[in-house]
Amino acid sequence: EAAMAEFVDHFRGRIFGLCWRMLGQREDAEDMAQETFVRALKNLHRWDPTRQMEPWLLAIAGNRCRSLLAVRMRRPAPAPLIAEVAHERPDETAADNLGEAVRLALLQVRPEYREAFILFHEQELSYAEIAEAMQRPLGTVKTWIHRGRSELIERLRDRGVLEETRYAVRQV
Repeated sequence: EAAMAEFVDHFRGRIFGLCWRMLGQREDAEDMAQETFVRALKNLHRWDPTRQMEPWLLAIAGNRCRSLLAVRMRRPAPAPLIAEVAHERPDETAADNLGEAVRLALLQVRPEYREAFILFHEQELSYAEIAEAMQRPLGTVKTWIHRGRSELIERLRDRGVLEETRYAVRQV
């Protein structure tokens, strides 16, 4: 039990971070992170000890998140019970607003691009580690990261966060 607790404590932050960024909802991210550890511990005998543990865990987490996203896509959108009330928070800073805009825009990026983007920019994994975690060729991962950046910039432009001419991204 102590070894399992130490195992979970060691990887919890990175696994939860990936899940939260992919799903955008804390409760779902907590559920998928927990499910990742349950699956990893049940299937520990399948892990190749010659390879690093973290990409294997991130692959499991990414698969769990993509599965949940697929289920979400099939569900009808919920209708709000009450109208949203606009409210201003006087202590909001420009950085908070930008962070929220980026988070919301990132949720609109294609899931596989978003996962590769998060693994590279937030988890700071190498291209090779991402390719291993996502079980995709290295070239595909590089393309997905580039496309994730491009989609994120486009979503931020759509939201009026970025000016049209300031942030040009080369098309591949």
